[in-house]
Amino acid sequence: MPELPLKMEHVVKCYSGRSVLRSLSLCVEQGDFLAVMGPSGSGKSTLLKIVSGILKPTEGSAEAFGSIAPLIELGAGFDAELSARENIYLNGAILGYGRSYMSERVEDILSFAELREFADSAVKNYSSGMTARLGFAIATMNVPDILIIDEVLSVGDYKFQEKSFARMKQMMDSGAAVVFVSHSVEQVRTLCRRALWLEHGEVRMLGSADAVCSAYMRS
Repeated sequence: MPELPLKMEHVVKCYSGRSVLRSLSLCVEQGDFLAVMGPSGSGKSTLLKIVSGILKPTEGSAEAFGSIAPLIELGAGFDAELSARENIYLNGAILGYGRSYMSERVEDILSFAELREFADSAVKNYSSGMTARLGFAIATMNVPDILIIDEVLSVGDYKFQEKSFARMKQMMDSGAAVVFVSHSVEQVRTLCRRALWLEHGEVRMLGSADAVCSAYMRS
C-alpha cells in the first residue's frame, strides 16, 4: 500500500450552483485516524462520498490509493427481502469476491455482528442497530487501505461500539487509514490522531484531535 492512501487538493463540490465544499485540501497517511467534525449540513457526508468515489468533485482532485471499505449509510447495498446470510454473499459479489471466498468468512461475519441467531431472517425485520452491525462486519472482514465510517457506530449498544472501535484500532495498526465522521467529542479524543472541523463547507480547523476538539467545544 502507498504511504499516502488519500490526497485531496482544492476540492469543490457544488449542488444546483451552491458550493457544499469549498477548496478543501488534505492528505491522510497510512495508519492515520482522521475525524471529521462539524454541524449538520457542513459537508461531512459529501466529503466521505467523494473519498469513496460515490461523488466526483466539481473542481480540484481527490485521489484514493488502494482498496476502500465505505460504511456510509445503514443498509446500503442490502436487499431487505433477503436474510443476513444471503446479504453477506450479495455484498461479497458487489465487492468482487466469489462465493467460495465468502463461504470461508460468513460465519465469522455473523459471529462478529452477533447475528447467528437471526442469520436466516429477512433484513427488513432487523433493527437499525442490527443492520449497522451487519454492515460493519462485512465492511471490515478484510483490512482495507481506507475505511470510511459515517456516524453509523452511534447506533447500537455500547458493548458493540467498544468491539467495533477495537477492530478499527487493529486495522489502523495493520496500516489502514480511517476517516471517521462523529459528533462525539469524547470518541474523537479517544480514537483519533487528527481532526478536521468543517463549517458551511469550509475548513474551520485541521490539526491534532485534542486541539480541534477543544476549539470546537469553545465555539
